[in-house]
Amino acid sequence: MRGVAKQLILADAARTQPPETGVADAFPVTGKLRPQLATLMGHAGVRALVGRALVLGVEEVSWLRALHVNADGDLEGLAALGAQLDPADYLEGRVVLLAQLLGMLVAFIGPGLTSRLVGEIWPQLPLKDLDFGPE
Repeated sequence: MRGVAKQLILADAARTQPPETGVADAFPVTGKLRPQLATLMGHAGVRALVGRALVLGVEEVSWLRALHVNADGDLEGLAALGAQLDPADYLEGRVVLLAQLLGMLVAFIGPGLTSRLVGEIWPQLPLKDLDFGPE
């Protein structure tokens, strides 16, 4: 799942230009997933899913402990931490967090629906490269 998460983050970073304000969204992948996830499980479900991914991610990457999930399901504090951390450590934390989120999606809705959901958001990525496990 980490490989898929890293591929999504890097593909998204390659396509996304920072906004005119010069401040880029620290974790745009969750923002792109949020509308589809809200349709599946509601806004409270999105908050719970992101919150649980954060709790699980802290076990692997301790600096994630400084983050909080707000009422919209957004992560607060990630951009500020990104400015303080080594870029490799920052990327690793984001990968772990997204891998946890994707892993829960696979557990809850299955690999096929997870793959379809990700494919709708990132159609430029070949689905064969996104291995969510056996159907």
